[in-house]
Amino acid sequence: HNLASPHKTTRAITQAMAPFFLSRQALSVGLILQTTTAFQSQASFTTRSAALTTSPLIAAAKPTFPTTNRMNNTARRMIGSILDLLSGGDGGMISPDKALPGRPEKMAGIDGLKHYVLKNDLQEVPEGYEQCVFGNGCFWGSEKAIWRLPKGIHSTAVGYCAGFSPNPTYNEACSSMTGHTEGVRVVYNPKEISYVDIMRMFWESHDPTQYMGQGNDRGSQYRSGIYYFNEDQKRLIEASKAAYEKQLGKGEIKTEIAAASDFDKYGGLWYFAEAYHQQYLSKPGSRPYCSAQPQGVSLAPFDSWCPEDLKEKYQPALPESFWKKHGPRRGCSIVRFDNEPISESSY
Repeated sequence: HNLASPHKTTRAITQAMAPFFLSRQALSVGLILQTTTAFQSQASFTTRSAALTTSPLIAAAKPTFPTTNRMNNTARRMIGSILDLLSGGDGGMISPDKALPGRPEKMAGIDGLKHYVLKNDLQEVPEGYEQCVFGNGCFWGSEKAIWRLPKGIHSTAVGYCAGFSPNPTYNEACSSMTGHTEGVRVVYNPKEISYVDIMRMFWESHDPTQYMGQGNDRGSQYRSGIYYFNEDQKRLIEASKAAYEKQLGKGEIKTEIAAASDFDKYGGLWYFAEAYHQQYLSKPGSRPYCSAQPQGVSLAPFDSWCPEDLKEKYQPALPESFWKKHGPRRGCSIVRFDNEPISESSY
C-alpha cells in the first residue's frame, strides 16, 4: 500500500469495499483489516460495537500506537480514519449511561512534563493567567496553530475533553465510547493576548459546519467544540459564531458550545492525552498529518460582532497584518510551518 498517498489509498479501499456495503453482508470491515497483518505488529484495537452506531455494518476503530514505529503509526491511524469514513462516522454521541467507566488514575507521564517548544510546565496555570479549551479535529495540528502565536501563550496541551469517562486513554477516546473529543487546552496571559485572538484561530482553523468530524477523520472524537469558563467567554463565542456562520454561507455551524462546569459531574471537562501526543508535530520523526478543513474565510472585524460592553476588555492583540500573513488558508497547511512561535517582526 502507498502510505505516502492516503487519499488514493482511501479511494481504492472504498471502491474495493463497495460490494460489501451495497449488499450489507459484511460482518465487520474492522475484522477484515485486523486480520490483514501487513499493517500490524501486535497492535491492539478497540472497536465500537455496531449496536451503538447508525451504521449497519461496522464500527469505528482507532489504534493505540507506540512512537518508535513510524510505518505502523501511519498505517494504524490511516486504517482508523478509513473505518470511520466508511462507517459514516457521524452517528451521534454515546449516552453517558453507555459510556466506558474510565478510571480514577491520572494519565501517566504528565506530571512534571515540560512543553516541547515553549519549555513551560504543561499543567501549571500561573496567577492571573486564563484557560481556553476547544476541539476542532485532530489535535496535533490544532495545538500547533496555537503554540505558534507570537505572544501570550504560556502552554498548550492536547487531551480529551467534553466526555463522560474519567481519565480516558487514546484508544478509548477514539472508540467513540467515552464521549470525548480530541481537544486543546491553552494557558495564556490575557495581558498579552486576547481570548478573542485564540477563539478566532479556533474558528478559522477548521470547518465548523461539518458534523462529527473534519475531513477524513470522522466520529464524535473529532467534533467541533469550544467550552467556556465564564459568561464573557460564552457571549464572545456565541456572537462570533453568529458572525462566522453568515460569512461562511454554507449552512449551520455545528460546533458544540458548553460550559466547562457542565462536565464536573463526569469528573471534569479536561483530561491530558498521553505524553507522546503532546506537541507531536514538533518532535523528530513525527508524521505531518492534518485533516482539518480551514475554509480560507476570515472572521468579521471585531467591532462588527462583539457585544458593546466587552469591546474594551477583549480588544484583539493581534493586528490584521498578522492574519493576512499568518492566518489559516483553505486546506490544512499548519504541518508545513516552523515549530517556533511566529516572530512579531514578521508582520
